[in-house]
Amino acid sequence: MNNKQRAYLSSLASKLTPILQVGKSSLTPELLQAVDEALAARELIKISVLKNCFDDPKEIANTMAERTRSQVVRVIGKKIILYRPAKKPQIELPM
Repeated sequence: MNNKQRAYLSSLASKLTPILQVGKSSLTPELLQAVDEALAARELIKISVLKNCFDDPKEIANTMAERTRSQVVRVIGKKIILYRPAKKPQIELPM
């Protein structure tokens, strides 16, 4: 993913509200399954890391992306944006 595509996805995600939250138990199999299902349904999701989670949001994002075969678009503070194209993509990325 190049910078232009990353910026485009980030602008799309700015309008989204976080649909999942990472709490003090950090990454659980249930959370990863929910992320996987959300990516299958939406392609682009925003996740919020709560204050009681002491893990680094960048590490959480990288682990989530690795386990769900998605890409980290951006990590801003305690917000994570993930993208995974669907079989029939709804989001058309710029070249």
